[in-house]
Amino acid sequence: MCQHQPLCPAADSLDREAAHVVNSHPDQGWSLLCNGVIMFEDTGLLLPDGSVVAPHRVLAYAA
Repeated sequence: MCQHQPLCPAADSLDREAAHVVNSHPDQGWSLLCNGVIMFEDTGLLLPDGSVVAPHRVLAYAA
């Protein structure tokens, strides 16, 4: 799917979120990456095979 050089990370790699955004819908809270991953604004992911990666953003620690 990726036409970039160098190629974007595959959907099953750990750095999959580094892929280029090909379609962005900030009003709806999601973006489609060129590797087929749908990335949500809460950092959750929907992978092309239908599996889900739970939100994983780092929360600020209040001291």
